[in-house]
Amino acid sequence: MARLQDKVAIVTGGARGIGAAFAKGLAREGAKVMVADIVDGNATVAAITDERGEADFLTADVSSPPAVAAMTEAALRRFGRIDILVNNAAVLSTITHKPFAEITGAEWDQLMAVNLRGPFECAKAALPAMRRQGRGKIINMASGTVFKGTPMMLHYVTSKGGVIAFTRALARELGPDNIQVNAIAPGLTASEGVMANRSFTKAMFEGNRASRALQREETPADLVGALLFLASSDSDFMTGQTLVVDGGAAMH
Repeated sequence: MARLQDKVAIVTGGARGIGAAFAKGLAREGAKVMVADIVDGNATVAAITDERGEADFLTADVSSPPAVAAMTEAALRRFGRIDILVNNAAVLSTITHKPFAEITGAEWDQLMAVNLRGPFECAKAALPAMRRQGRGKIINMASGTVFKGTPMMLHYVTSKGGVIAFTRALARELGPDNIQVNAIAPGLTASEGVMANRSFTKAMFEGNRASRALQREETPADLVGALLFLASSDSDFMTGQTLVVDGGAAMH
């Protein structure tokens, strides 16, 4: 039997890139998937249903509490439960690399609202269903930049450092509820959004490849195995941890 048979997962930012790979990977393991994003995720849903999986799409801005509430309500209406929350939605592919003194307060606040407050809002919204079930998995997306102190994107790196702290503290709080909270920290990943952003230069990708023990490009598919481990019963006695999946660049 598939590892996630009859489980229900919400994947934020699931329309494309890493989120779409996550949604498809969860569905292949038997999960029913609610894809949530601010852009159209129906192509991801179609890819899942073409393989006889179950999925639905809802437009949702994770920085908006009413939108997050609607997202969880839609998942419960359609599938009846919430077993797995993947907090993948983040601002990255649209940022411009620049010295920290040139980052405006508005840019900082908008990025933090999605990257850091978004997981907070989504975890709060999913918690009642997970508590009723007596179990749950919350998987947050951090970043290898936290361990490297990557320059020229201070707001992004700070937000992902906050995600690691959030993961640890939330794991302590939710342990008594049998809810595991863990994170994945990718390296620079060649998703379509990142590849379309000219701020991510050829030299950046070359430098990242050279820094890795496994010297090749990272793709969204490289992260799916770690996600499935954290989403399944294989990781039931693991919580508060951050798995670095970057080909051995940052050895955490």
